[in-house]
Amino acid sequence: MTQLTLPKNSTMLSKDFIYGVATASFQIEGAADKRLPCIWDTFCATPGKIADNSNGNFACEHVKKWKDDIELIDSLGVDAYRLSISWPRVIKLDGTLNQEGINFYINILDELMRRNIKAFVTLYHWDLPQHLEDKGGWLNRETAYEFAHYVDLVSQALSGKVYSYATLNEPFCSSYLGYEIGVHAPGIKGREFGRKAAHHLLLAHGLAMKVLNKNSPESLNGIVLNFTPCYPVSSSEADLAATAFADDYINQWYMKPVMQGAYPDIIEQLPAAHRPDILAGDMEIICQPLDFLGVNFYTRLRYEASDTDYYHELPHQAPMTDIGWEIYPPALTELLVSLHEKYELPPIYITENGAAMADKMVDGEVNDQDRVDYYNAHLNAVNDAILQGVNMAGYFAWSLMDNFEWAEGYSKRFGIVHVDYDTQVRTVKLSGKAYSQLITRR
Repeated sequence: MTQLTLPKNSTMLSKDFIYGVATASFQIEGAADKRLPCIWDTFCATPGKIADNSNGNFACEHVKKWKDDIELIDSLGVDAYRLSISWPRVIKLDGTLNQEGINFYINILDELMRRNIKAFVTLYHWDLPQHLEDKGGWLNRETAYEFAHYVDLVSQALSGKVYSYATLNEPFCSSYLGYEIGVHAPGIKGREFGRKAAHHLLLAHGLAMKVLNKNSPESLNGIVLNFTPCYPVSSSEADLAATAFADDYINQWYMKPVMQGAYPDIIEQLPAAHRPDILAGDMEIICQPLDFLGVNFYTRLRYEASDTDYYHELPHQAPMTDIGWEIYPPALTELLVSLHEKYELPPIYITENGAAMADKMVDGEVNDQDRVDYYNAHLNAVNDAILQGVNMAGYFAWSLMDNFEWAEGYSKRFGIVHVDYDTQVRTVKLSGKAYSQLITRR
């Protein structure tokens, strides 16, 4: 099946359902010499951290090629483009606005408006300025207030140009991968750090929501959380309990405070040294009403009880993507339905969904049928959730183009557009053509 097909009566085939593509600043922009250093620059420069020893200095040269890239986005027929603002590109060391940096985004947003493409702007997609990390980064409570200041300046500068703001992208990754197991920037390891970083990130979200609602009340303001649904390997009481703990630790730890102003009950089981420092009023700040919730989904994980830890995570099982993640579309439906049952939700957008595949360029074409199949199955999984009452408002393919895939460097390709990193030539893959066809035929 080279096409993407949904049931004929699907609300996902109405013009009201928003389809988009997504990118992130550090992954595509390049032009590292035109901004302040960030934690990913430092991480990339640390031997052994990036699989192919690469960095984001040039990436997809989007700073140079942004006009062509928006032309490309427009050619796909999408309704929306999800991009992120590079904090170190738009703010100077003294905390004032870098006009050259903000002009780059103003030009992009103006061009998107001219083409009637809705701008979904993420304010933090992991590229913390290094000088703030030098003061403790997300382990320093003050960083949350620095973030609110940055959001204040940016949202004023971009007034009237943004359809939707997300405060943070995947605070789980920033805190757990960056400050607890150390596989992402800034590469800090320790159970005593992860929850503290997470709390300051969530505090930053709440503070930023207040700023956005003041400066940009007309935009849809929310947050993007990633979810990896947790499945038990057996129905034994021990495996079920371990899996529930994993879900609270990995998923609900970020969702519950944002939606209900409280951490999961497992906080009581953590040693005091591993718990966040919660000050009076923090949870009320974090729990701001959302105009939307962004959900990023790629895979699921399976768990069993452990004699030495809270849970034991099992390896991914086949079929897998090129990055080694299990392909299991029913988990997306089950996730969305479970969130719908557990929380009072605003409209939901799938803000990222996609697959790294071992693409081959043959005669100037990339016939990524495996990625087409992945998208087809997951779009239908979203439709299944809608049929069960979930309020879904849109879907963004990750990613618009191949790019710097964090700790994997340039070795994994997620794009629906192929990038030749030597020539910077973009080529729409079969998946990009199929996605475009689905959108334009509505």
